[in-house]
Amino acid sequence: MKTKVCYIGGEAIFGMPLIDICLTMRKVFSVPLLIALFFLFQAVALPAEKKKIILQHADTIEGGEAASGSFRAVTGHVVFLHDTMTLKCDRATDYGQENKIVLKGNVYFTDNSVEIYGDNGVYSPDKGIGELSGNVRGRMLDNSLSGKARRATVNRVTNQIMLYDDVLVWHERQQISGDTILLHLKEVARSPKRKSVDEVEVKGKAFFAAQDTLFVLPVVYDQFSGKSMLIRLNDRSKITGITLTSQAESLYHLYDEKRKPSGINYSSGDMIRMFFKDGALGRVTVVGGVEGKQYPESFRGDKGINLSNFFWRERENPFKQQKSLP
Repeated sequence: MKTKVCYIGGEAIFGMPLIDICLTMRKVFSVPLLIALFFLFQAVALPAEKKKIILQHADTIEGGEAASGSFRAVTGHVVFLHDTMTLKCDRATDYGQENKIVLKGNVYFTDNSVEIYGDNGVYSPDKGIGELSGNVRGRMLDNSLSGKARRATVNRVTNQIMLYDDVLVWHERQQISGDTILLHLKEVARSPKRKSVDEVEVKGKAFFAAQDTLFVLPVVYDQFSGKSMLIRLNDRSKITGITLTSQAESLYHLYDEKRKPSGINYSSGDMIRMFFKDGALGRVTVVGGVEGKQYPESFRGDKGINLSNFFWRERENPFKQQKSLP
């Protein structure tokens, strides 16, 4: 049996203005448990950051006992605030003894720089770590980078986002894929409250493809692959360098001093390093066990010379041509 308790007006509860808010609770609650529920999420202090996680909104709140101990659950348009982080979902359950909040349905994490979505998630307030699973997709709020995966971990302390399983990331007209992709964020010098990605680390089946924008037709792609890859970006989200290691391969289109096509180069080696200027490829260095060949310009657009793992998957970008939040 349930008893409906309504609070109207007055101070904020769980950080939320009380405007005709109805909270559903089990009738078997003791007075101490009700008091504990009242202060749920309102004063969860972090050892390191000394920040509180606040429940800003929920349609209903309930609690009880489970095999693992007491739990408290909120449902309906759930919104948490944790410093600069906002978390949203359909339902959340706090397991106090385990110091974690389990989020279900339409999970959404965001701060001043990035937003990321998933079907389900877990957030550990004391560690500042969130995990998402299901249909995971996210993007930088300046639209410099977007991606998709099946799982993701967001670490607010180390400023890192790890993407796992069928990972794809898009950066302008460039596509990055691999078994796992680690995004490292740093504060932007000219805007301290905002972060940008300064490194992208790819492990396992690393692949980078960039559409050649100098000529419209035929559409061709510069391609680079290896077991691992490190991409560096500047504060303007422009790539400054790429390093591929182990079984590294490259296929890129060449131009003469008048910017006219002059062939296609294929190279392989233990390591390939690429240097960019203003986001454009300027120089390529291949080290160790070097092999290569030069294709004449007549091969331009020939799919037979593409690297074996190349597949352009731009249509899978969940944010393609979107101008508003999903």
